[in-house]
Amino acid sequence: MCTTVAPAPPDTLPDVTTTFDLSASFKAYDVRGIVGETITVDSVRAVGAAFVDSLELAGETILVGGDMRPSSPEFSKAFAEGATRRGADVVHLDLISTDELYYASGTLNAAGVTFTASHNPAQYNGMKMTRPGAVPVSSETGLNDVQERAERYLSEGSIPAVTVQGTIGVRDVLEEYSRFLRAQVDLSSSRPLKIVVDAGNGMAGLTTPAVLGDKILPALPFEIVPLYFELDGSFPNHPANPLEPENLRDLQAAVVEHGADIGIAFDGDADRCFIIDELGQPVSPSAITAMVARREIARAQAAGEAEPVIIHNLITSRAVPELIRHDGGRPVRTRVGHSFIKAVMAKEGAVFGGEHSAHYYFRDFWNADTGMLAAMHVLAALGEQDGPLSELGREYEPYFSSGEVNSKVEDLTASIARGRAEFEQEGVVVDDLDGLTFTPDHGDWWFNLRPSNTEPYLRLNAEAVDPRTLQDLVQRVLGVIRD
Repeated sequence: MCTTVAPAPPDTLPDVTTTFDLSASFKAYDVRGIVGETITVDSVRAVGAAFVDSLELAGETILVGGDMRPSSPEFSKAFAEGATRRGADVVHLDLISTDELYYASGTLNAAGVTFTASHNPAQYNGMKMTRPGAVPVSSETGLNDVQERAERYLSEGSIPAVTVQGTIGVRDVLEEYSRFLRAQVDLSSSRPLKIVVDAGNGMAGLTTPAVLGDKILPALPFEIVPLYFELDGSFPNHPANPLEPENLRDLQAAVVEHGADIGIAFDGDADRCFIIDELGQPVSPSAITAMVARREIARAQAAGEAEPVIIHNLITSRAVPELIRHDGGRPVRTRVGHSFIKAVMAKEGAVFGGEHSAHYYFRDFWNADTGMLAAMHVLAALGEQDGPLSELGREYEPYFSSGEVNSKVEDLTASIARGRAEFEQEGVVVDDLDGLTFTPDHGDWWFNLRPSNTEPYLRLNAEAVDPRTLQDLVQRVLGVIRD
């Protein structure tokens, strides 16, 4: 790909003139806020400068891209202005999915940022940042320092320019990204499949034709039925949040209407994917985690790895660690949240990691999450056998799950204490890796209680061997924890 480079005009970069409280938009893992209120052009410009200073990137290259939200181009430009003013060279990636940033950061070994608010409503935008090699920048790994430095620039009213300011260039990585993913999962020998893809007017509308279609690369044996592929950050059809069941209804109906083999839904920045079977029913992220884990274990073993490590968070189905052990892998349980997953992935040298929220992480993708690569593994698993997805999925879902049940309570600590007291007296084992997880000796069920970090909600996730046991368990737990 051709990269054009031009010097950034140092005398025309506007100074920051508005003091802003950035604590409203800086979160644990990224930056998100309401455009024009908690995230502005001025604050973004200051963050661009602070990013260079905090990560010591003067003289280095920073990758900058964004999703289809209307404010993303303006924010990308402002970030580049702040970064070049402090001496970093900026390469604009323009329209990208979040996993395209991870690909570019990993393969080019460069720090980067993409402007996206993922599944949040249209009035939001934000920033996901990485160090070189797609290493995430979170509150524990530098994001707080970026915030403090940016606030200082805002308070001072200007961003001092270094003597040698950075340059600005452009690079399109879509074809490189598409070729890379196809090299990870060979789909050319799949049986013909009809696939309905709901891009939700998000970035999958750009990446799906490139990776799974014939827009850039040779056609695969797939017929793709597009749903909401038009890039539109106002989300005119439904929110780009497939975690909410109502946002899957159009996809479910389309799968049945078209007689498709599978449906795939992506969130707004396409780093998560959700799967629908040929009957229009969701396949749980736990089942997808187990399905992909089986493939990645086999691939690692074929390469000589004796006991491949798979990461799963503590509220995925217990079928996941059971399958991992059965297939000769080693399961490692972790807290909920992508920064924890990525850290443990790196520490353990894990080949794959999965979360209940449909984030899927791959060692061969710099330990980063990518919805497209996960979808490709599911397509490969489906395409290499003759049965329908509903039958294949049942192999990985032997238990019954409640999903996440939220309870608004006045005193989170007191509610959790009541739950602990109720079940500990029966000899139920309780661990506190993330909230509290309750597991009886008989193994007929388990459940986890976790307080929300931002709202007065207590989150319940439960699983049991049959529907009646699950129903009774959920009713009992809610009866104890609710005020």
